[in-house]
Amino acid sequence: MKRRVVVTGIGAITPIGNDAKTSWTNAKNGVNGIDFIKKYDASEYDVQVAGEIKGFDFEEYFGKKQLKRMDRFVQLALISANEAVADSKINFLEMDTYRVGVYYGSGIGGLETIAEQEDKAKAKGYNRLSPYFIPSAIINMGAGNIAIEHGIHGISISNVTACASAANSIGEGFRAIRDGYLEVVIAGGSEATIIPLGIAGFAVMQALSKTNDPEHASIPFDEDRSGFVMGEGAGTMILEEYEHAKKRGASIYAEIVGYGATCDASHVTSPDPEGSGAKNCMLMALEDGHLKPEDVDYINAHGTSTPLNDKVETLAIKKAFGTHAYELNVSSTKSMTGHLLGASGAIEALFTLLSTYDDYIPPTINTKTLDPLCDLNYTLGLGVQKEVNVAITNSLGFGGHNATLVFKKFKGE
Repeated sequence: MKRRVVVTGIGAITPIGNDAKTSWTNAKNGVNGIDFIKKYDASEYDVQVAGEIKGFDFEEYFGKKQLKRMDRFVQLALISANEAVADSKINFLEMDTYRVGVYYGSGIGGLETIAEQEDKAKAKGYNRLSPYFIPSAIINMGAGNIAIEHGIHGISISNVTACASAANSIGEGFRAIRDGYLEVVIAGGSEATIIPLGIAGFAVMQALSKTNDPEHASIPFDEDRSGFVMGEGAGTMILEEYEHAKKRGASIYAEIVGYGATCDASHVTSPDPEGSGAKNCMLMALEDGHLKPEDVDYINAHGTSTPLNDKVETLAIKKAFGTHAYELNVSSTKSMTGHLLGASGAIEALFTLLSTYDDYIPPTINTKTLDPLCDLNYTLGLGVQKEVNVAITNSLGFGGHNATLVFKKFKGE
């Protein structure tokens, strides 16, 4: 018998807030987290805007010694995970920690450390590399450091599926609990690639918007959209078997009831133009949750603001939902945060589950003139107070990776 899985803790650090609840409040209010890059002088580059973390004192949080031993993506992962664990009020000392797992993804991992160490090696010699280079940069160190921090002895694993990494991590963690392998999972994703190498790498493949106006750069579904805006951050949720959560008197945000994962098997960067992979992914997730398309109230779209993604995702939604596609609300919170790559699925999953908790649909901001091929209700400009019983979130990654998560309003027994 499959077991129920609920979310009992959340954590986040994003371009619109340094914790989960601030990020959600600002998402509801349509706050734009995209601005001119402050981390380095981008004035001579084509791309000058991004969604950066703002006003967080990393040195105060970690201390100088620890800070030097971890890439920024690991730091963000720990900040987010620590918040989620505290929010859940769970005490791992009272548990069999071999029944607790960490599923934590990243699309790229320690790119900043890799770039810094390469520069150092060329300037001073390869024998001058930091001994912390590899254990700081490799992708599994987000999951590994979270497990070390909280004494978790069950599986600790990192999904790497580009921009679907965090969503796949949450989905696989959900299955592990539902199928009886674990009682609790710390799940999410982290990314930190706002450095010249990261920005340039995506810019030369024509993936990034070169519109250096923070109010007009990330405009999902708009006919003038020209690419995504890079963001950074991390998101974490505590997934827990329902009876386990109930026994300890945990507060519950939402129930996760379905997960779908497919591959387009079409192109390394472009989505299947017919949207078949994304369509089937959504239908698979709904079937997994014993739901019908007409049960869904809200879709947090992948919505990258790239010419191909937005029209293909729209087509996939219409194919999956039929006439109901025009009755439900859709929005892209990337209009506010930018695209957090491997962390985006975690942040957007948090916004999606909170939409069921607060009965509130966050907006798509700054989009003015819809592409004729993008003709759904994208909740433009302002959020909407509306009953949300079922909400889904899509994550679509390079390599054709698709992931869909389904959240349901928690109503007890």
